Formats: sequence, structure tokens, C-alpha cells
Amino acid sequence: METLLYKLIIAILIFDYVLERALDWLNASRMGQAIPAVLAGLYDQQKYDKQQLYQKTNTRFSLLTSTFSLVVLLVFLSLTGFAKLHGFTAGITDNVLLQPLIFFGLLMLAQDLISLPFQLYQTFVIEERFGFNKITPKLFVMDKIKGWLLMALLGGGVLFLITWFYYRTTDQFWLYAWGLMGGISLFFVMFYSNLIVPLFNKQTELEDGELKTAIETFAGKVDFSVKDIYVLDGSKRSTKANAYFTGLGSKKRIVLFDTLINDLSTAEVVAVLAHEIGHYKKKHTLQGVVISLLQMGIMFYLLSLFLGQAVFSQALGAETAVFHIGLVAFGMLYSPVSLLTGLMMNLWSRMNEYQADAFASTHFDGTALGNALKKLSINHLSNLTPHPAYVFFHYSHPSLHQRLVAMAQFERADDAA
Repeated sequence: METLLYKLIIAILIFDYVLERALDWLNASRMGQAIPAVLAGLYDQQKYDKQQLYQKTNTRFSLLTSTFSLVVLLVFLSLTGFAKLHGFTAGITDNVLLQPLIFFGLLMLAQDLISLPFQLYQTFVIEERFGFNKITPKLFVMDKIKGWLLMALLGGGVLFLITWFYYRTTDQFWLYAWGLMGGISLFFVMFYSNLIVPLFNKQTELEDGELKTAIETFAGKVDFSVKDIYVLDGSKRSTKANAYFTGLGSKKRIVLFDTLINDLSTAEVVAVLAHEIGHYKKKHTLQGVVISLLQMGIMFYLLSLFLGQAVFSQALGAETAVFHIGLVAFGMLYSPVSLLTGLMMNLWSRMNEYQADAFASTHFDGTALGNALKKLSINHLSNLTPHPAYVFFHYSHPSLHQRLVAMAQFERADDAA
């Protein structure tokens, strides 16, 4: 049985790789096609050539990195690397609560160090070449160190508790793990911007002026209570712009990247926020939290069925059931389920984006939102002609073309009414 599971794991890994490369090929095959009429003139020829080169460069780089990762993982599996790493860990301590911490700590550190040259090339060569990168080598190193410390403290703490739940409760393990992770997820929804973001970026309250007045006026118009509007110094890492909401209820916070404020007009920034407020008003944010918690519960329940079965650990070379090796095996075997749930979530998310666009068009200004989306696409060198299959598998948002067409149809229907 363990041999069959091993072959199944290999098959899943190869299938994932082939699927991703096929989608990349389909997407690349659309390069050079005529730009849809609604997007005509968005890029001048020089900018369009730059966008095409950016897409081609990232596609090739993705092929290189994914191929390298697959080869390394297949070799590691063929050498029963997970079992050997467990043997090394067990040689350090026989404490079953500490072994997973050492096991995953070494595994993640090795994975990050192996991928480091690719991360450096992506940041300081590709992103630099196309004018996006603003991060300095010093800041890159500091981000790495902070990331490792957070992973050790937060990730290590969560893993320790989950392991403790397993050995203390076994049959009820999934309920306790679900409760823990659900609570942590809700905590970060509420306080991520307050606690984690300041470790990496500076946030300052939006100064009084035209933009703040416009935001508060619109928020009052749609009965959206907002007290905290912050500007994040995203420009110290990238020229790409963004904005997001965080928190629920009285803990809501609007965060605007400084690049967004610099790139868009006041009306366009408010239109982007109107879209985000639309998500909140349509209860997409709350629905997303509930769906995420349900998915998490199902995953932990299935995991509880795996961990006590020695065959799953044996498929990766262990002699008996090992908690942390069982986690690895489960993660690989769960991949097809993740793919299916991911597709459903993307479909749901794209539907929500249309609704939020409609909200912004109805309650603020669809033209301003359309112009904002166009500017953001230009600044990000976004692909204007993605393949429908690539959109279906990867896009949580509709393509720019799809969004503009939908908004135009909505405005015509609204005018007719």
C-alpha cells in the first residue's frame, strides 16, 4: 500500500507541474494578439512591447524555478529524504513535541536557502530591469531575518500547540486544531495591520485634505463607518500600487499605498475604495471568513484520519507512523482537493468582483473606477489578453477586459432604467 501511495504522490506532483506549464504555454500563446477594442490605446507601442517582454521573462523564469523545485523534490523523495531528516531530528531529541519543530524548521530553512538565488534574481534583476524594484539589499536582508523570526515564533508556536493537541486528544485533535487556527485567523483579520505590518512598513494616518475629505464624504454617503485611514510606504519596496481593507466591525481600517495616491487622481482613489467598500457592504468579507473557517475544519478532519495511519508515513520512507512526516504526506495528497477548492474560490471571488464594481459604479463613478483599473494595469504591466483557461485557474479577479465590458453593460442597463 505504501508503494501505491508513493506513486500517487509522485503522480500528483508531476500532474501539478504539467498543468501549470500547460497553462503558462496557453497564456503565452495569446501574446501578440490584437488588443480588445475597449482596451485600445491603453499601451503605446513601446509600453506594450515592454509588457510583452515582462510577461515572457516571467513565464520563462517560472519554468526554470518550477522545474528546479520539482527535480529537487523528486530527488529528495527518491532518497527517502523526509525519513532521513526525521532520523536526524530524532537523534537530537526524543521529545515528540520538539521533533516536529526541529524537522520543519530545518526543512523550511533549507527550502528558503535553496530558493534564495531565485528570489534575488526575481527582485534585483527582473523587477529591477522593468522598473518595479525599490528594495535595497539591506532591506531585503532585514525582511528575510524578520520573516524567519516570525515563522519561528508564530509558526513554531502554532505547530507546537497542534502537536500537543494531537498527542493529548488524538480522536478530538481536529476540533482543537480547528479552533486554534480559526481563532488565529480571526485575530489576524482584526489586527494584522496593527501588529504585523508595522514590522515591515511604516503606516501613517492620512493627512487632512482633499483626498481624506472625499473618502469620508463617500463613506458617509453609503453609511460606511470608517475612523482609520492610513498610508503605507509601499514605495520603499516597489512601484506597484495597492489598497486594502482589514478588520471587521469597529476594527475596520483602510490602508492606501503611497504609490496608489501618487498614481491616481482623487476621484480614482475614491473609486477604488468604493469598490472595496462594495465588498464589505455585500458581506463578501464576512462570507470569505466563514468559508475559510469551514474549509479549515474539513481539512483538519481529513488530516486527523491520516495521521494515525502508519502507511502514509511509510510511503515517505518512515518505518512507523510519524506525526510530522504524516503532515508532509497529507499536504501532498491533499493537493488535488486544494486545486478544486481553489477553483471554486476563484470563481466565487470573480463573481464578487463584478458585484463590487457594480456597487462602485452605482454609488460613486464607474468611469473613475475604469480609469483607475486601466492606470493600475499599465503601471503593473498587466497582461491584456490572458488565456481564458489561465484566468479560470489563476485569476481571483476577472481580467481587465472582462471588468470593463461588464461595467459598460451595467451602466447601459442603469441608464435605460
